[in-house]
Amino acid sequence: MVDSCPRCGLVFERIEGHWTGDLGINTVVSFGALLLTLLGGFFLSYPDINGPALLIAAVLVAVLTPILFWPFSKTIWLTIDLQFRPLEPGEVREEYGW
Repeated sequence: MVDSCPRCGLVFERIEGHWTGDLGINTVVSFGALLLTLLGGFFLSYPDINGPALLIAAVLVAVLTPILFWPFSKTIWLTIDLQFRPLEPGEVREEYGW
């Protein structure tokens, strides 16, 4: 990912340690997706649970979800951060309001 918005110049990691929020959101969503996969696979195949197929599905979800969701988690965390810490002068280009 790029470090800042190419249009307005907003730096995505506004303070040091900003990535911890991204990581937290990504972790919650990834574990939620894994839980739904395991529960869905269990309930849809009960009483004849196919263990190997459920394991493969769980591993794919556990590996792919954090990778694919990472850019979205950064965007979501930046949105939350902007709600709590509004833009300060100089954070974006002047033609965008500051």
